[in-house]
Amino acid sequence: MRIRPAVLLVCIALGVFGCTKKESDESAEPPAPTAVVDPTTAGSMSGTVKLDGTPPVFKPIDMSAEAACVQANPSAVVPPIVVTGAHGALANVVVYVKSGLGSYRFDTPSTPVALDQKGCMYEPRILAVMTSQPFEVHNEDQTIHNVHPMPRVNRPWNKSEPIGDPPIDANFTKPELAIPIACNIHPWMRAYMFVFAHPYFAITPKSGAFELKGLPPGTYVIEAWQERFGTQDQTVTLGPKESKTLDFVFHSPPSH
Repeated sequence: MRIRPAVLLVCIALGVFGCTKKESDESAEPPAPTAVVDPTTAGSMSGTVKLDGTPPVFKPIDMSAEAACVQANPSAVVPPIVVTGAHGALANVVVYVKSGLGSYRFDTPSTPVALDQKGCMYEPRILAVMTSQPFEVHNEDQTIHNVHPMPRVNRPWNKSEPIGDPPIDANFTKPELAIPIACNIHPWMRAYMFVFAHPYFAITPKSGAFELKGLPPGTYVIEAWQERFGTQDQTVTLGPKESKTLDFVFHSPPSH
């Protein structure tokens, strides 16, 4: 059976259009969230994070290869991987809403979050931003540094920051947890960046305390992350204008 050329062209066009439409649908970004949190029904969660057991002991950092770093640190520097306060309180733990928020929309803060290079160390060790929030890296040392975030989802970058240079300005556009930030010149320097699409996160100070304010009613998975001990999850249901307390306890294995 012979197919007329005009009919054949129509079939080919429909086939191409169908494939293109399917591919377009599959690759399309999901619609932006539109729901807004009602502050009259919002509640909060608060609590503490503690360490059960003896904190691990870490060796002092050898900075002898860099005279400026040795001069900036008259006493030994221990990597702040596990930082504790009174009564086992655990610092540098990120507590955040892992799931349950649905399709709420949140404004991006305009205030930048700063990472300092001071004494040839990153300060703070752990930091967090919202997606597209300004992020600045300052060099307070009398030596050049190299700032190297290594994300898996966001765009990686690697920039040198000589003495006296203005801050490096950057941002992260996609949610991502625990992005390592290194310095290629000083290999002991390390920080971790968390990027959230919502404002419900906190980093514990030496008191181990945290608070998540303005949460809409719902059932949430709350996660706590610690650099050495990993993560813990708790599921919590929050009613309208309700405040709940939840605590996390990480366990340090006995030393041998």
